[in-house]
Amino acid sequence: MSEAVSEPVGGYPDIDVMRVMELIPHRYPFLLVDKVIQIEPNVGCIGIKNVSINEPFFAGHFPQRPVMPGVLIVESMAQTAGCLVVATLGPESEGKLVYFMTVENARFRRPVVPGDRMEVHVKKLRNRGNVWKFEGQAKVDGTLVAEATYSAMILDS
Repeated sequence: MSEAVSEPVGGYPDIDVMRVMELIPHRYPFLLVDKVIQIEPNVGCIGIKNVSINEPFFAGHFPQRPVMPGVLIVESMAQTAGCLVVATLGPESEGKLVYFMTVENARFRRPVVPGDRMEVHVKKLRNRGNVWKFEGQAKVDGTLVAEATYSAMILDS
């Protein structure tokens, strides 16, 4: 198990990318969370995605003016929520598959471009059994760039 890379926030240490990969099954080029800087189990968390020109999707979206696809911003919200679910349920849930069920009220306020540090704020709204509902907001430099409400089902592998 990897060690925390910084001081605890709210009683929990930051989660570095190596630990994120232990928590959720996603891998490059589809891992869209670089670290989690704040987490409160059963409540919410904040994930970080450092957006680089080297991202594979920028080659086609759009070469003349690279913009992070909105669906990948929502995916980053979902992956950050996956880290929250594992923090809530404990180690036995590490690496479980999470499937989108709904995405509601998605709004994209401004483009996310190479060089941006996207903060993904996730709040758990509720869960019943293996179905969880979240509210997510993506921010760059404190400005809201995207938001959505979404639900997912956690499955055993």
